[in-house]
Amino acid sequence: MTTGGSGGRRAGATAAAVAGRLGRAGSRRLTHALGGAERARVILLLASILALSSADAATVGASATQLRNELHINNTDVGLLVTVTSLVAAVASIPFGVLADRVNRTRMLGAAIVLWGAAMIWSATVPTFDQLLLTRVFLGGVTAAAGPFVASLVGDWFAPSERGRIYGYIISGELIGAAFGFAVSGGVSALSWRAAFVILALPTFVLAWFVFRLREPVRGGTQPLLSETGAAPVEIAADDEPHASDAQRIAREHGIEPDPELVLRKDPRRMSLMEAVHYVLGVKTNVGLILASAFGYYFLAGVQTFGVEFVTKQYGIAQVLSTLVLLAIGAAGVVGVLVGGTLGDFLLHRGYLNGRILVSAIAATIAVILFIPAIFTHSALTALPYIALAAAALAAQNPPLDAARLDIVVPLLWGRAEGIRTFLRTMAQALAPLLFGAVSDYVFGGGRSGLQWTFVVMLVPLAASAYFLFKALRTYPQDVATAAASA
Repeated sequence: MTTGGSGGRRAGATAAAVAGRLGRAGSRRLTHALGGAERARVILLLASILALSSADAATVGASATQLRNELHINNTDVGLLVTVTSLVAAVASIPFGVLADRVNRTRMLGAAIVLWGAAMIWSATVPTFDQLLLTRVFLGGVTAAAGPFVASLVGDWFAPSERGRIYGYIISGELIGAAFGFAVSGGVSALSWRAAFVILALPTFVLAWFVFRLREPVRGGTQPLLSETGAAPVEIAADDEPHASDAQRIAREHGIEPDPELVLRKDPRRMSLMEAVHYVLGVKTNVGLILASAFGYYFLAGVQTFGVEFVTKQYGIAQVLSTLVLLAIGAAGVVGVLVGGTLGDFLLHRGYLNGRILVSAIAATIAVILFIPAIFTHSALTALPYIALAAAALAAQNPPLDAARLDIVVPLLWGRAEGIRTFLRTMAQALAPLLFGAVSDYVFGGGRSGLQWTFVVMLVPLAASAYFLFKALRTYPQDVATAAASA
């Protein structure tokens, strides 16, 4: 008996030691892949912020059945919970965009995350649907900080030549968060949706502590940047333009003339909010990218809210199995963002100015085509390859698109530009759950068939996303040259 117990303890200690070594080795490889300890810390924290937001929205969708049963609500009400959060976030993103250009970003972001966690815990304690709706209003107000602050920090922390790849790493956090919301929080919500919200809230306070400890980068991209090999800065040559990105240098080498009407003649820091809005929406490519992003996220928001229910009913599998299917789809999405961001950067490095836009446009088109057979089949095994590839393509368009936006906007306007984009994109996201639920319930009669035809109809705005991206290929080069001239 004693020998057996001693042997068991030794085996357990050996297993723990092996697991520890594997963990340390994995951590070292990840740190090396991301370019060093400082870069890895920044990328993982920014990815975690997006993961938290995505996990929250996915948890509401994964808890839809439990919410309906306990609070006596329908699909439209479930959609309303996500919609209200998004609408408030859309409105709040504008003032947060102004703050992102003017205040210490890491401290403000850390404070917002603390309030974020408090709102999630509050959500778990409410007894009625009306009170839950109120907590979602507050939650939307604090989550709005993520978009403008993350975009502004990425622009100042990382070199223009690698922003597509960096965005791929960061946006993968958004997809991992959605997978966590579906799989982990969704599984917990089968027992208690309140426990799911509490579990999601606890990591926010740890995340906030790490964000508070981040250094604030110098604004405008005029100072040494974090290098691709570690914490050592990239020195800027004396004869180079400190503001210019690779895209802007290629535009200059090709002799592309800026739009004289859009070349800034005043300090962006002195522009009023209305002046900034007018200028940002005057950049044609930016408008096209905002619309493309809005339509893509519109469809994604509907999938996050009703994906578990659709997979369960359409393919006739249990909720636990459906969350595993969506987990696999999330993994495909992570591959998509990593490939999309890297491919866009590669084409730019090869001198193809429109490389990032072209990758996004092709990816959006492929996503629409692949979702069609996935929606109509009734077999999970048949649908899985189509859905996985479609999810990868849908995700692949975002990193190069986000990187391209930084090339067409003056650095000191990044926060406000992202605030405006987040406002318009989030408005589309806000409408998606409500419209998906309402169309399913009141147009197609609810149930499996209602969700199926709702997803078919909602492919139309996803196709519009591809259209606006192809259209942006014509305007992007001049807008890149204009941003360079303005800087």
